[in-house]
Amino acid sequence: MFRGVSSINLDSKGRLAIPTRYRAELQDACDRQMIVTVAVDDKCVGEAGCLWLYPLPEWDKLENTISKLPTLNKMAVKLRRFLIGNASECEMDGQGRLLLPEKLRTFSGMEKRVVLVGQLNKFEIWNETAWTDKESEWMNGDDTEGLEELGSLSF
Repeated sequence: MFRGVSSINLDSKGRLAIPTRYRAELQDACDRQMIVTVAVDDKCVGEAGCLWLYPLPEWDKLENTISKLPTLNKMAVKLRRFLIGNASECEMDGQGRLLLPEKLRTFSGMEKRVVLVGQLNKFEIWNETAWTDKESEWMNGDDTEGLEELGSLSF
């Protein structure tokens, strides 16, 4: 389970160093094999959006689910093309770094400073400025879509 927010610098080659606290877990869970792709939820997609980073076993579950979607459904086709079509395998090296493909860095507005956000079974990787802006928007916004569905949760 991945949780928390970490600010990270991309190096000149576009690599990010996975925080030390996740490295052993990723070694055990996926032998450092990961998949990075574009994020497809409405909170991430945009000019400076975010990327999703999955350990390979979690990605395999997602691909299995997507493979069962109807092939004639237009939204399923778009999802498959966008999410699977932009997916890239990446391996965490011995120093805990992984290379974000240039196409995905450009698409999501990744520059020097990024934020790695734990999302239980995956990470989101955000351009740091976009993350800060979204965080402010969420804190100051009045979007209540889906709130009723969460009414039975207690914290």
